[in-house]
Amino acid sequence: MSVVTKRSSMTLFSDARDQYSHRVRMVLAEKGVSVEIVDVDPGNKPEDLAEINPYNSLPTLLDRDLVLYEANVIMEYLDERFPHPPLLPVYPVQRALSRLWITRVEREWSGRLDVLMVGKGRETVLTKARKELRESIISIAPIFSEKPFFMNEDFTLVDCCVAPILWRLKDVDIALPEKSTRPLQKYIQMMFEREGFRASLTESELEMRE
Repeated sequence: MSVVTKRSSMTLFSDARDQYSHRVRMVLAEKGVSVEIVDVDPGNKPEDLAEINPYNSLPTLLDRDLVLYEANVIMEYLDERFPHPPLLPVYPVQRALSRLWITRVEREWSGRLDVLMVGKGRETVLTKARKELRESIISIAPIFSEKPFFMNEDFTLVDCCVAPILWRLKDVDIALPEKSTRPLQKYIQMMFEREGFRASLTESELEMRE
């Protein structure tokens, strides 16, 4: 019997340490969605996953007969499927800008964090990724003095992408200077204390900041 017919509730196949799975778990927590979360070891993925996802990738969401992969696709589906609270702006221009910010976060931050989280490769590569990620985050810190959330008055999907990255900085040996990043530090504290964020954390993620 296939996994699709065996599982009647919404199921998320999730990597407990992965920033992309964390994004989706944040959206689910913010929406208060009841979901079965299956923690998957990326080095030992279950046959169930390969059955439903041709790329055998994480995160993967199963909602009855619907199978979705790619974190951003899953997040937008959940935002439309469970519209309250909305996590994208109502107006097309603001929605487009939010999507653009997510793209920029991925290009400038996510890839470098991926390199550091794997932690394998030449030391020069890791040092370069650490330096570039740190400098990029520091350079954007002033924008948090303008609005409480990431370029928005309200919590959005962009924050669901940014917060998991910021949570992992300590784990990859990146420290931000307090004085020049005060608005960002205030944002970080607010996000890390947010109920939905706390609910989204796995045991592995909690250990990252011990």
